[in-house]
Amino acid sequence: MKRVTGIGGIFFNANDPVKLRAWYQRHLGIDVQDWGGTAFEWSDATGTPTKGTTVWSIGAADGDHFAPSKSTFMINYRVDDLDALLQALRDEGCQVLEKTDDSGYGKFGWVIDPEGNKVELWQPPPGQ
Repeated sequence: MKRVTGIGGIFFNANDPVKLRAWYQRHLGIDVQDWGGTAFEWSDATGTPTKGTTVWSIGAADGDHFAPSKSTFMINYRVDDLDALLQALRDEGCQVLEKTDDSGYGKFGWVIDPEGNKVELWQPPPGQ
């Protein structure tokens, strides 16, 4: 079974997310949207667009999206078969969170790594 196929997003928290978003926009040219981040469109070596995006987002430090982790970041990894991977991780003794999410954005599940970081696993909807 293929496990991770790419990075779907990078999420991190800040004490002043508005100020930090503005810094990244001004100094690094990141097109930060009203929702707090951006979606980088993928392209091949020639610059031709391909299917897929990588999300980059800054949230508030007092949020609980990364709970139960105390980390200030979370990486979202693309996977082909979320249910099979979560079961394999359980079978291997990993700390898999019971909650999953299935929405128009795809299927999401989470595992805690040995350092206590919450890792998000994402199976995109068909065709993405």
